[in-house]
Amino acid sequence: MMVESASMSGDSVRKFLGVTVAAGLLSGCATSSFPPAPAVASDAAYNYVIGPGDSVNIVVWRNPELSMAVPVRPDGKITTPLVEDLPALGKDSSTLARDIEQALAKFIREPVVTVIVTSFVGPYSEQIRVVGEAATPQVLPYVQKMTLLDVMIAVGGVTEFADGNGASILRTGEGNKQYSVRVKDLLKRGDVSANVEMRPGDVLIIPQSWF
Repeated sequence: MMVESASMSGDSVRKFLGVTVAAGLLSGCATSSFPPAPAVASDAAYNYVIGPGDSVNIVVWRNPELSMAVPVRPDGKITTPLVEDLPALGKDSSTLARDIEQALAKFIREPVVTVIVTSFVGPYSEQIRVVGEAATPQVLPYVQKMTLLDVMIAVGGVTEFADGNGASILRTGEGNKQYSVRVKDLLKRGDVSANVEMRPGDVLIIPQSWF
């Protein structure tokens, strides 16, 4: 799964989200017209792909001097003593390990490499964004089987002005389809049926209540 497979480019996503989020925040109760979010987002297997800001631990068997932890730069590349500017963005750890082996093969015989992601941010297209009347609106790394409750705990709940049951999820992975979610029922009433699964790239929009 490569980052380029996202339905829109980074700039296009930012422009689209700006318009859509503004409309969602202004609409309040109008978001109830969206279909409810499915409880289980997808049964498809999920493989984490590396993004800028991640840290990876590179282990080169029988070559400890080449084994080290390196950050993924903002341009999505990594650099080690023998391998410079190797693209890591959008690759899983196994793919990156094979690419490092290929690069090291010019210098050492039959390199065997393992890559372990130790700090997770993820590519832009897979991050979860929470906007509007969350206590602390922010961007979160996506985690497999992440739920709406997980997201709300991470952002500290909602403000006193939030229209929790007017909230919605903008699902960029489904052509920017929008679903309604019941944040108030989940947080205030403990309704576990409102605890839906999130998907990579979801945007949670929590509008302000007008009454």
